Amino acid sequence: MTKNKPYISVIVPAHNSRKFIRQCLEALGESTYKSFEIIVIDDASTDNTIDIAREMGSTVLELNCQSGPAIARNYGADYAKGEILLFIDSDVLVKRDTIERIASVFIDNPDISSLFGSYDDTPSDKDFLSQYRNLLHHHVHQKSNPDSATFWAGCGAIRKDVFLKLKGFDHKKFAEPSIEDIELGHRMRENGYKIKLDKDLQVTHLKHWGWYSMIKTDIFNRAVPWSKLILQTKSLPEDLNLRVSDRVSTAFVGLLVICLIILALDILNIYTPLSTGLLLTIIAIILVSLIALNRELYGFFLAKKGLKFTLLAIPLHFLYYFYCGASFGVCWIQSKIGFFNSNQKNS
Repeated sequence: MTKNKPYISVIVPAHNSRKFIRQCLEALGESTYKSFEIIVIDDASTDNTIDIAREMGSTVLELNCQSGPAIARNYGADYAKGEILLFIDSDVLVKRDTIERIASVFIDNPDISSLFGSYDDTPSDKDFLSQYRNLLHHHVHQKSNPDSATFWAGCGAIRKDVFLKLKGFDHKKFAEPSIEDIELGHRMRENGYKIKLDKDLQVTHLKHWGWYSMIKTDIFNRAVPWSKLILQTKSLPEDLNLRVSDRVSTAFVGLLVICLIILALDILNIYTPLSTGLLLTIIAIILVSLIALNRELYGFFLAKKGLKFTLLAIPLHFLYYFYCGASFGVCWIQSKIGFFNSNQKNS
């Protein structure tokens, strides 16, 4: 790596990305840093993503069949000429100084192997759900440990030699967008590599979130595979969404759901193990505890978007805790059943 101008390969996986790819590449083209290349890996798009990328002057690599961002990024890394690989999602806008900042961090911190940032607090899509999702991501990253135990490929950079030594993203295990970046981060830390979360490294997210896409992503592309990774590695880092306050909040939401079910049965005169007054008291205590545990996030929502937004966001955040906790519980039960069945066969 040259002292002042490390060459950076910007790798952009894309599948049917015509809605955002032009903006993404235009933002990269306006970078103050100039010592970089842009490689777009088209994951068998059926729209004109390739045409737009080529029109914008990017190097374009094509996959013959849709294979997922993990293999797309790996393919781009094999082709890349840079000493640093910078992964940028096709629905992300970098700032003019993003690449320059990344280069400076690597120069000033020769001990780090990778770094990543976060979405900023001005998401492009203005509907409630998209604002909520992106602001939640921003806040979680901004409150997390700079000495990170994970990695994020939405805007994340890694030294190429480290990436190749670890054989990149596990594209066999993650054939669609999932936790391939988190799993890579786990392997980095297991092998003694240092990962930095740079909270000033912020990019704009253009994605529109819908209810179906949000819940499907959270459960099947995040919570379930992350739970399996935790159970397989027996590693539960206190970072990002896994801080103690998040774990306690998940338990409280589970208890809240149980209390609400009992309350409903009580109202219907089906089952009344506790008095209505006691149940309401317990529910009130749980709600107050949850708000206290998450007061920084809700205060951030309040300051950024106002009271109405915050009041809508709180139950949605509770729902997030519920299905993430339920996903972990199901995975834990499955792991115990698998362990029991394995012992039965061995005996």
